[in-house]
Amino acid sequence: MSTFAPNSPEARDVAYLVHPYVDLRAHERDGPLVITEGHGVWVRDNRGREYLEGLAGLWCVALGFGERRLVEAARRQMERLPYTHTFAGRSSEPVIDLAERLVRLAPAPLAKVFFVNSGSEAVDTAIKLVWYYNNARGRPEKKRIIARRRAYHGVTVAAGHLTGLPYVREGFDLPMSHLFFHVTPPSLYREGRPGESPAAFAARLAGELDALIRALGPETVAAFVAEPVMGAGGVIVPPAEYFPAVQEVLHAHDVLMIADEVITGFGRTGRMWGSETFGIRPDLMTVAKQLSSGYQPIAAVLMSEEIYRVLADRSHELGTFGTGFTWGGHPVPAAVALETLRIYEEDRILDHVRAVAPRFRARLERLADHPLVGEARGVGLLGAVELVRDKADGTPFAPEVKAAVRAVGHCLAHGLILRPLPGDAVGICPPLVITEDEIDTLFDRLEAALDDTARTLAAGH
Repeated sequence: MSTFAPNSPEARDVAYLVHPYVDLRAHERDGPLVITEGHGVWVRDNRGREYLEGLAGLWCVALGFGERRLVEAARRQMERLPYTHTFAGRSSEPVIDLAERLVRLAPAPLAKVFFVNSGSEAVDTAIKLVWYYNNARGRPEKKRIIARRRAYHGVTVAAGHLTGLPYVREGFDLPMSHLFFHVTPPSLYREGRPGESPAAFAARLAGELDALIRALGPETVAAFVAEPVMGAGGVIVPPAEYFPAVQEVLHAHDVLMIADEVITGFGRTGRMWGSETFGIRPDLMTVAKQLSSGYQPIAAVLMSEEIYRVLADRSHELGTFGTGFTWGGHPVPAAVALETLRIYEEDRILDHVRAVAPRFRARLERLADHPLVGEARGVGLLGAVELVRDKADGTPFAPEVKAAVRAVGHCLAHGLILRPLPGDAVGICPPLVITEDEIDTLFDRLEAALDDTARTLAAGH
């Protein structure tokens, strides 16, 4: 176990060439927060300080820390078969069992599974599959992909183009602007017009999407990619009318629907899939994170039988299906993911989420009265508060104020780990096993942190 202090030279120099999502120069100065152990919704750092982990790691540790069944599943598989691959017709029992279980759980019409290692890889793979599919159907020009501003779909080259957040794109020369396009996110709070109803807002955004597809040429537009709830872009919850309206447009232009369920899958919204919560019928779906409760790196792309059949026929013509990953379908993560799905079912995790979500929602909505909060929003056990300079008209803070970053810093001081998000939102996404008492602790600490933030901002600090 590491014993160096967080701000020591040893902590700063541990094998990081770069550190994601931080100012690298500031990171060199301040060093990392070194987490050494965890149990349930709680983690401890290398100075013995305990925190409530209010973002489930990175939206993923659904079953909390220290779940022995997952540890044992990994150990058993390591002892029996620590590695094999899924190339050239090979597989393993846990991979086959996991694929079958996922298909049984998946929303219609999804019927086949392709395993990868991360959400970014899943999105990249979905893009490749869509391109391959259209080539096979004799439509090589149908390649353009549409996402939303503020969307987060990953940071690899293709997925990074779909991500509609400037910090993922700036400085990296992502050059394929002729292939990837963005439309308005379904944030009624930020994008709605005065007096506009949720239904009218949804209809307007669907009209915007329709106009873009027509302007680009429907024969060139392949897919629309969307998170049921936009996670890292600020936990943007769409109006109920949004996805039904959008899918009417997609169907009219023969554009595929890719649901990015990397954050929302496996019970986060109160149902197994965010697609079920928001009325999405996906042609392809990406999953990761809670698939293994974050205990092992594993992700997947699910697709319809119709898409799979086109891919299979074309690969027969070409002689091979030429994409895959050394660790895609690794038996150890597959075994852990399979055990995770068993725990979701046997421990009735979805029932638990539905039971405690009203307390989560009530405490979240109470924060809407805080002087710093412009909007408190969420669904299931996923939420955010958006901080504003003026509640009356929603005027945001200047970017250099970094209000959400300040608030999350105060959360740490109160023993709570949350995450600042674009638009000065503070994201809240606890493990699904959180209790009502722990929900109260989370929001008590967040309220105290917001009070501290308001005082320091008022004092000009």
